[in-house]
Amino acid sequence: MNADKEKWILLITLSIIWGSSFILIKKSLEHFNPFQVGALRVLIAGIILLPIAISNRKLFPKKHLKWLILAAFTGNFIPMFLFPIAETEVSSSIAGIINSMMPIFVIIVGGLVWKFETTKKQIIGTLISFTGVCILAFGGGDSNELKMIPILLLLLATLCYAMSTTTVKSKLMDVSSVVLSSFIFSFVLFLPSLIALISTGFFSEFTLSKDLMMGLLFVSLLSVFGTGLAMTMNYRLLKVSSPLFASTVTLIMPIVAIIWGALDGEKLTYMQFAGAGIIIAGLIFLRTNHKK
Repeated sequence: MNADKEKWILLITLSIIWGSSFILIKKSLEHFNPFQVGALRVLIAGIILLPIAISNRKLFPKKHLKWLILAAFTGNFIPMFLFPIAETEVSSSIAGIINSMMPIFVIIVGGLVWKFETTKKQIIGTLISFTGVCILAFGGGDSNELKMIPILLLLLATLCYAMSTTTVKSKLMDVSSVVLSSFIFSFVLFLPSLIALISTGFFSEFTLSKDLMMGLLFVSLLSVFGTGLAMTMNYRLLKVSSPLFASTVTLIMPIVAIIWGALDGEKLTYMQFAGAGIIIAGLIFLRTNHKK
């Protein structure tokens, strides 16, 4: 399969998988607290990928250890807690929409840290999308309370994703996608996620019940597909495309997230629809063809 065809297949598949993650987070939160959801999500992925990590341990990129750690914590640990925390206050649809800001952060981080070139059109698109985020944040429904804290947490998580994406593209492309994912979840993040889960009192409160089994089912689906498989596919997408193209997976994700949210009974206000439309319009604008 040629690289151009492969990157589009990966982009669409990732959009569906990650777009469905927000509703799985919401369902998991009905059974566990946000910290347990985040820790379980990382830990289960680490357990599943452990055999691959062990069998490929000789390929561990020791010379790039600091970059591996940075990519692991910014892309696969910190956001795993920030999203569940935020979704205790905002809907899964809103979480999916805010996550669509990732290409903007890729431009900012890529330009400031890795000296990626930024065009005038990309800057304009960035400003358009930021306008949409402001409308989204202030366009809540029946409640007069401004949900600024969860919005900021979601933006921070999205910034972390951008830091991880640009780091992987710049420093870790010599490691295969599957092996890189296994190293991150099984070697780097396994112990921190286990410690985090223990600190929540999960094991001391553990009882075999229908509620807990249902919660584990949702978290396991989230972990296997939305974390382990999706991150492996994302690293492969980075190999056959640019960080900015890979980040445009978030253009389709809000649509998937909104569909799931609507099926689950969530409602958006007209202002929030307008904000979401402006965000996506800005992202489409910055992704149109331009002179390099």
